[in-house]
Amino acid sequence: QLQASGGGLAQAGDSLRLSCAASGRTLSSNAMGWFRQAPGKEREFVAAIRWELYYTNYLDSVKGRFTISRDNAKNTGYLQMNSLKPEDTAVYYCAVGSVWPLDRSHIEHWGQGTLVTVSS
Repeated sequence: QLQASGGGLAQAGDSLRLSCAASGRTLSSNAMGWFRQAPGKEREFVAAIRWELYYTNYLDSVKGRFTISRDNAKNTGYLQMNSLKPEDTAVYYCAVGSVWPLDRSHIEHWGQGTLVTVSS
């Protein structure tokens, strides 16, 4: 299972941190990522990280603002979101897979979404 948390309301310029706790079969995957889906739009990749190697990958529009990290001992991944913008408003989903770079077509498990709303 993947348990996501940390979403909420924020104002432009604020920060939020999302967490994704992995357990069970999801631990066999070697990469964790975050995707988001805004109303009326397709789900898009945001960021990903390899569990064992510190490889990361980001959507261009979040580079320099978002940071993905992981705590292997806790089997938990994080997405630190700084300098939030209204266009970051979306439901954020964590996911795991074993193909790098991680993309939607290679996701093995999805977590439940957590809503992030950024007001201007």
